[in-house]
Amino acid sequence: FDLLRRTLELSGYEVMLVRNFTDIDDKIINKALKENKSIQELSSIYIESYTRDLNALNVKKPSLEPKASEYLDAMVCMIETLLEKNIAYRVSNGDIYLDTSKDKDYGSLSVHNSSMEFSRIGLVQEKRLEQDFVLWKSYKGDNDVGFDSPLGKGRPGWHIECSSMVFETLALANTPYQIDIHAGGSDLLFPHHENEACQTRCAFGVEIAKYWMHNGFVNINNEKMSKSLGNSFFIKDALKNYDGEILRNYLLGVHYRSVLNFNEEDLLVSKKRLDKIYRLKQRVLGTLGGINPNFKKEILECMQDDLNVSKALSVLESMLSSTNENW
Repeated sequence: FDLLRRTLELSGYEVMLVRNFTDIDDKIINKALKENKSIQELSSIYIESYTRDLNALNVKKPSLEPKASEYLDAMVCMIETLLEKNIAYRVSNGDIYLDTSKDKDYGSLSVHNSSMEFSRIGLVQEKRLEQDFVLWKSYKGDNDVGFDSPLGKGRPGWHIECSSMVFETLALANTPYQIDIHAGGSDLLFPHHENEACQTRCAFGVEIAKYWMHNGFVNINNEKMSKSLGNSFFIKDALKNYDGEILRNYLLGVHYRSVLNFNEEDLLVSKKRLDKIYRLKQRVLGTLGGINPNFKKEILECMQDDLNVSKALSVLESMLSSTNENW
C-alpha cells in the first residue's frame, strides 16, 4: 500500500496514512507471560523489527502509528455506547459481545450469509448468535492481562481496537464514512474487517470506510505459507541475500490483489530488469534532458487504474527497448 500512497500523492492528493499496531492480543499476551515480559516490551521488539524491514524496502513512514494500548479509553467509550444502545450484551463471565442481529448489513462486506461460515468465530454457550463477536474480555486471573475500567477489569477484543483507533485518529465529521480507504490482507476480510465495519455502523451510524482494499497472499513455490510446512518467508531473511530495492521491485511485480508465488528464479528475473534500468540510466545520464514526460504520464495512468502493475511494467519495458535502440 506504499505504492498506493505514492500514486495518490503523485496524483495531487494530500494523503494521511495511519498504520496501527494491535499490541493487546491473545498471542502477544501468551508469549509475554511465557517470557515474563510486559506486552508493551514484547510488542516493541516486533514493532522495531517490522519497521526495520519496511525501511529496508523504502516504505515511507506513515503519518501516525497508534498502538492499541494507548487508546483504551476510546475503546471503553465505544463499548459503553454500544451497551447503551442495547446492541452489546454481557455474559455471565463478564465478557461483552456485540449482537450482530442488530446490524442489518452484517455480512455485506465479506458476503457471508450462511451460519456455517461463522465457525471461525468460535462457540460460546451464552452468545445469542454464533457470529456475535467479543468487544471486551473480562480478566480471567493470573494467566491473563487486564486493565481497570468502568467496564470492569479486562481487555478489549481485537476488532474494537482498530475501530476505536480509526475514530480517534482519522474519522471525518459529517460524512457517511469515517475514512476514505481501509486496507489490509485478504485474510482480514472476515471476520476482522466485517466486524470492524459492523461495530462502527452500530456505534456511530456511519460506515468506517468508503473503499476497502485487500492484498493477496504470498505463496512459496506454489504452496501457501504455513508454519507446519516450514516454508514461511521473512523479509529479514531475504535481506541477508538481496538488497531491499531488489526485493521491493520483485514484490511490486504482481497486482496487489493477486497471489505472489515467491521463488528465487522470478526474483532473479526481476533483479535483471532492475539492473537493465540502472545500466541504461548510467549510459544515457544527462544526455536525454530528464525523463520523458509522456513516459511519466503513462506510468501514472497505469497506477491510477487500480494499481495496474502489469500494464506499467509493459510501458517500462517498451521505454527500455526504445531507449536502448536509440542509444
